[in-house]
Amino acid sequence: MRHRNFGRKLSRNTSHRRALLRNLVTSLIQEERIETTVAKAKAAQNLAEKMITLGKRGGLHARRQAASYLMTAAALKKLFEDVGKRFAKRAGGFTRMVRTGWRQGDGADLAVLELMGTQVLQKHAEARAKRIESVRQRQEQEAKKAEEQVPPPDEGDDKK
Repeated sequence: MRHRNFGRKLSRNTSHRRALLRNLVTSLIQEERIETTVAKAKAAQNLAEKMITLGKRGGLHARRQAASYLMTAAALKKLFEDVGKRFAKRAGGFTRMVRTGWRQGDGADLAVLELMGTQVLQKHAEARAKRIESVRQRQEQEAKKAEEQVPPPDEGDDKK
């Protein structure tokens, strides 16, 4: 029975599990989007929500609590200056987990864990649309040049 045993062990000992989750949360705050297994994403999601709540709260005590958990000063700065302010009016649900399929090597379920309202996906989509548009324009220009170079067929040659 698992009475009073909260949390996922992730097949790791305590120190390894804590380091793994700290790294995942730090990367999520810095990159705003990470891809990992479903079990790790579910475990990190709770902790990321708590860190964002600290970022919303602001204040010295909250900053020190977050600093004791996050791995880099850059993540701490982004949490309090950018992420905390972005979610200031939001009551909860700061992260989203989307299942993406299975890993090729071992068949593990994969998921993307991302901050809500993140611009990363939007930036990727805009960049992709821009690339596609430039390729399409280039192809049209090459087609026009090819048409101009080909002389029109002589009309007198096609006698029956």
